[in-house]
Amino acid sequence: MTQADAAVVLEMMRTFYASPAVHTNGSEEIFRADIAACVGENPYAEGLMLTENGAPVGYAMLAKSFSTEYGRPCVWIEDLYLLPAFRGRGYGGQALSFVEKRYPDALLRLEAEPENLPAVKAYRKSGFSELPYLELKKEPKNGRPC
Repeated sequence: MTQADAAVVLEMMRTFYASPAVHTNGSEEIFRADIAACVGENPYAEGLMLTENGAPVGYAMLAKSFSTEYGRPCVWIEDLYLLPAFRGRGYGGQALSFVEKRYPDALLRLEAEPENLPAVKAYRKSGFSELPYLELKKEPKNGRPC
């Protein structure tokens, strides 16, 4: 992902975050901050463009950290979005395989809404398994929502 991709990624993010596949709605401020982190020098974020013959068909955003639970680097696949016309054609699996090869020693994690059965099926097919966790969060007191 480069700065030249920002407008198309922003439009895809608006669609993705307004869908039932995502629990939160996000905001323009968050979307723009995410894109800036992915195309800038932020060592914790990375953006990927999924393309067919040079044309965008989707995007992915990765967040990198370290898992003390597993004692290894952790890569969260935060967003994985495909334009509707390109779903079911293997692009999601290719993106997951690319991330796995790029970070062979990392624990890969992602979230999916349980109702998003096509995504859950694709993730399972790519070797992901469910964790029995309850995830909790605490938003900062500065008023910026997470």
